Amino acid sequence: QVQLVESGGGLVQPGGSLRLSCAASGFSFSMYGMSWYRQAPGKERELVAAITSAGWLTNYADSVKGRFTISRDNAKNTVYLQMNSLKPEDTAVYYCNAKSPKGRGYWGQGTQVTVSS
Repeated sequence: QVQLVESGGGLVQPGGSLRLSCAASGFSFSMYGMSWYRQAPGKERELVAAITSAGWLTNYADSVKGRFTISRDNAKNTVYLQMNSLKPEDTAVYYCNAKSPKGRGYWGQGTQVTVSS
């Protein structure tokens, strides 16, 4: 059974930091590219950051470049999103996504991040 379980969300003040984790099971994690998406109320889901299967390449949305860092630990079947200098506009539900080279994909259930004073 495929599972992607996100954790680490919560309420943080502007300028603060959070580290999201996504624990994967039920598939060959090291063969999948991993991504973080987010969806704010009334908005479409958008790509935040992505990392290739071996972790050599990453890419980021312009809105988070220099503030967020995606990483992965294939020995732990986990992908992370370190979020620094958080802004109110980063408030959203953050989702973990896995995609195989053949295009098969899986989603987690999401974790809420709220940036507010």
